[in-house]
Amino acid sequence: MIVSALLKIMNSNMDLVYQDMVTKVQQEISLQQVMSHIASAKKDMIILEKSEFSALRTENEKLKSELEQLKKQLTDEITKARANNKLDFNLEKSRVKEMYTDNERKLLELRTEIVEMHSQQDRAQTQTKRKIDTEVAGLKTMLESHKLDSIKYLAGSVFTCLTIALGFYRLWM
Repeated sequence: MIVSALLKIMNSNMDLVYQDMVTKVQQEISLQQVMSHIASAKKDMIILEKSEFSALRTENEKLKSELEQLKKQLTDEITKARANNKLDFNLEKSRVKEMYTDNERKLLELRTEIVEMHSQQDRAQTQTKRKIDTEVAGLKTMLESHKLDSIKYLAGSVFTCLTIALGFYRLWM
């Protein structure tokens, strides 16, 4: 009885142990299932990686093409800006040249006017000088004549006084 009880206990223990254990066939099946899951996960990862890589590549290509377009637009804008600046510079340069020629012409006109005014002033000054010289000469002549007349009258007056004085002297003497 004890042996049969021990055998029962041992069989039940063994059944419990066998329940926890797997047979070789079951282990192979489980291993194949795990390996197939790993392989499918690898395939999924590779596919995902390839699709992400191709998506990144297409996005990169798209960005490159957009960058090239932006580069072309920037180059065009720079070219336009340079052309506009060059045109503005040339227009400003021609405007400055026109202003310079206008100023030169005005300066030449002013110089001509100044020279003409100087010549008119010189003529007027010469005429005034001649008039003054003529007047001075006339005044000198008049002064000389008045001086001569004054000397005549003085001499006449002196001789008259002298004659009167001599007349009185003779009368008194």
